[in-house]
Amino acid sequence: MSKSQASHKAPSKKKIQAIRGMNDLLPEQSPLWQYFEGKVRDLMARYGYAEIRTPIVEQTALFARSIGEVTDIVEKEMYTFEDRNGDSLTLRPEGTASCVRAAMEHGLLHNQTQRLWYQGPMFRHERPQKGRYRQFHQVGVESFGLEGPDIDAEVILLSARLWRELGLMEHVTLELNSLGSSEARATYRDTLVAYFEQHLDVLDEDSRRRLTSNPLRILDSKNPEMAEMLAGAPRLLDHLDADSREHFEALCALLDAAGIDYVINPRLVRGLDYYGRTVFEWTTTALGSQGTVCAGGRYDGLVEQLGGKPTPAVGFAMGIERLVLLLETLELIPDAARGELDLYVLPMDDAAAGTALQLVERLRGELPELRAQLHCGGGSFKSRIKKADRSGARLALLLGEDELAHGTATLKFLREEREQRSLARDALVDELRELLA
Repeated sequence: MSKSQASHKAPSKKKIQAIRGMNDLLPEQSPLWQYFEGKVRDLMARYGYAEIRTPIVEQTALFARSIGEVTDIVEKEMYTFEDRNGDSLTLRPEGTASCVRAAMEHGLLHNQTQRLWYQGPMFRHERPQKGRYRQFHQVGVESFGLEGPDIDAEVILLSARLWRELGLMEHVTLELNSLGSSEARATYRDTLVAYFEQHLDVLDEDSRRRLTSNPLRILDSKNPEMAEMLAGAPRLLDHLDADSREHFEALCALLDAAGIDYVINPRLVRGLDYYGRTVFEWTTTALGSQGTVCAGGRYDGLVEQLGGKPTPAVGFAMGIERLVLLLETLELIPDAARGELDLYVLPMDDAAAGTALQLVERLRGELPELRAQLHCGGGSFKSRIKKADRSGARLALLLGEDELAHGTATLKFLREEREQRSLARDALVDELRELLA
């Protein structure tokens, strides 16, 4: 085949599919997300947190400098590419660094305190598994300019209130630790490395690599063959500086006073380099190995690390996919949150189509909460009734020749054994309001 023939070869008919680990959210799933996101949005407003929206693409240096060059995220997982100008860009793998960059760039941190929240997609090239994807979605909270344990307690209490309002509180556990100051961690790091060097035969390949780059991350290993050795490792809590110890004890006292149960986990270190002092995770046993549903802590050095003035900060992030999965697994999503229709308006022949359209618009105007769908596309009476049933609506409103002649509509119960009845169209609003209350 000549080059000219090859250039005119018909395009491949191979079906194009979604990229592995980047999933479509289908119509039957989106109401569950809307339910969760609605709860979050309402809660943030009640706590006085303002929403911020940042781009999904940032300069690669932002994440390399904030997350840490030797973390798994930067070394293995980021989606990084060069644009047409030769600049290195990255799809954001987490939200905190972008939030800090935006707050600095727009002057939100100068002699101010800020309570911010965001939601949106993040990207990491991980091995896809249940509850973990390459494009995933997070809700995050970030507070700037407040250094006391009271704001640490507030962000934890905010997350606890969300669990209560979703019905999850009895299914999650709060784990708490302090990483102390950077100076205290440096001293502890030397002690920890010396301990691990005495157990090199037990360390797996990943831990040996981290021994020189990020030894604290070894404490977070899930390798069961290392469990006994890790249990005997020196505790960071025993090496805290005085200020960090006082901060941690004050936080625990605030949580005790608020009635929040927690477990102190001395091996909780978090995977990002910018954390210091308070770190916490909410975990569950209901999702198998994917047990963390919310994680965060204090990162007082990050703003300065990115070129700003020293600014205390604390926040958390939670994965929406994992939390929606948890709500589904525990059957905690109310029927009203599943986006099901209340009413299917059905012209029984084409002559009634115009009247049906006007009627359903009037009902939507007078009953703003009504979820109503109008039958479109014609078809036989039998096929129209089938579509009404398949819609999932609780009620159908039928308009035919008799209804047009008498100014009525027939109300049909699609999910209950109740007789259908004819109503004057002027009485429909009150009847529907009562039925849907």
